[in-house]
Amino acid sequence: MTLAAATTTKRARRRALTVAVASLLGATLFWAGNYIVGAGAVESIDPLSLVLLRWSLALLPLLAIAQIAERPQWRQVLAAWPWLLALSMFGLLGYNLLLYTALEHTDAFSASLINAFNPALITLAAAAFLRERLTRRAVGGVLIALAGVLLVLSNGDAGKLLQAGFGTGELFMIGAIAAWSAYTITGRLAPPLPPITATAVQAAITVVVLTPLSLAGGGPSLPSPPDAVASLVFIALFPSVLSYLLWNRALTVIPAGTAGVFLNLITVFTALFTILAGHPYSIAQIAGGAVVIAGILLTSARSQRGRSMPFSWRRRQPGNLEA
Repeated sequence: MTLAAATTTKRARRRALTVAVASLLGATLFWAGNYIVGAGAVESIDPLSLVLLRWSLALLPLLAIAQIAERPQWRQVLAAWPWLLALSMFGLLGYNLLLYTALEHTDAFSASLINAFNPALITLAAAAFLRERLTRRAVGGVLIALAGVLLVLSNGDAGKLLQAGFGTGELFMIGAIAAWSAYTITGRLAPPLPPITATAVQAAITVVVLTPLSLAGGGPSLPSPPDAVASLVFIALFPSVLSYLLWNRALTVIPAGTAGVFLNLITVFTALFTILAGHPYSIAQIAGGAVVIAGILLTSARSQRGRSMPFSWRRRQPGNLEA
């Protein structure tokens, strides 16, 4: 290879890496927006209706993009329906229903701080169910992250937490991260499927399951104020469609383990949105969030060094995305 060709190749790689990083930033930015906009949306749309309407609107774009970008073998994809059903129940339905219910009772910032503990919880679940090795560094990172979560939950007053217990929103948010951990573990056990295609099928299953439940309760509560309609459209398009596209585009360049660290930016972006919007926040929330992210980074450092799974196989797992 000539010097000019090598220089061109190096520039192309640098450009691809820049685009991949920008894609990860965009994906996590939109997922953070799901917390902020979702907190406003549940003021006029009940959580079940919000989940149903979100994936109903996102379904057709996801199917179209999956067909164009991945050209899936649909018979092979549908043969994995038990796995896709489980993934839908844990992830697109379970996680989001619990998240939006939590946002009815707590603020978006607190919810995102609890969600930041999710990678540590997944590490523990992987050790329990996938027999992945749990090192001292990983245990230390999990304990540090847990301390940060407790700091957020207690608002800096551990005694008050022991007396009053967890709030309703916090309990639902803990349930949400447990559901996402189950989603991730199931995704690692499931057969490899094209990620956008898998997401589209899970969205279809979510719509099919929730539609009769919604009709039994009188039908979905449709948004009427202009702000509620705009919130629903944002949630359906940006965190539901664009984030998945950006994330999977980035994973063609950046290893999944490295990309996973970017998920911590969801909490950072949510905190910035909260501060810029003038919503109240406490020193305990800021300190707790910093402690959680420090613990996760410690755990992630161990995880990235210990992964030997081929990148091409990891990238295709349907359970490695944030909803």
